[in-house]
Amino acid sequence: MRGKAVKGQDARTLETREKLLEGALRTLVEQGIAKASARTIAATAGVNQALVFYHFGSVDDLLAAACRHGAETRVARHRDRLRAVGSLSELLAFGRELHTEEREAGHVAFLGQLLAGAQTHPRLVPATAAGLDLWIAEIERVLVRVLAGTPFAEFTDAAGLSRAVAASFVGLELYEGVDPAGAEAAFTALEQLGALMAAVEELNPVARKAVAYTLRRQSARTR
Repeated sequence: MRGKAVKGQDARTLETREKLLEGALRTLVEQGIAKASARTIAATAGVNQALVFYHFGSVDDLLAAACRHGAETRVARHRDRLRAVGSLSELLAFGRELHTEEREAGHVAFLGQLLAGAQTHPRLVPATAAGLDLWIAEIERVLVRVLAGTPFAEFTDAAGLSRAVAASFVGLELYEGVDPAGAEAAFTALEQLGALMAAVEELNPVARKAVAYTLRRQSARTR
């Protein structure tokens, strides 16, 4: 009987923590970080506000945990699709779909609030960075795979480029809120760049070597 009682308590604890994490995410999306108090989050989660401190210690720690939780959930949702990407063009097409889905799910607003909050809430910095790193790691795996065997592989820092891609995506998501047409133009420009790289990949071996030679010379000049 005691074992069943403990299991029941564990299940209730997990359920309460899940409610608080989801409540924190909803609060950030719907009301912003300025309204993310223990009382507001608890009300959104439908639990007593004392449970915020019992399970997480502080509001900042709950928000940090919610950041990790949100990122893990979203990355897991898209991981299989990312692993199926076979070219840069496919990655850009996936980015388009992800852009729409994440915006409609409210995750863009959530991330924007975390990035803003991290400027004044130091405890949010590691969790926000860790959440972004989950996306960056997945993007880097895709870039390493799709660039392998192309003239660009030798001259591309996949780790740095994956961070540039992630930062650009976040920036475009937030930028769209004030200039939708400008964000659309930026996405179109990226797709044109992807098409250009795809065209280079389809060149015959001699032409590909010529491209690689030119890139190598340009790389040497910038060192």
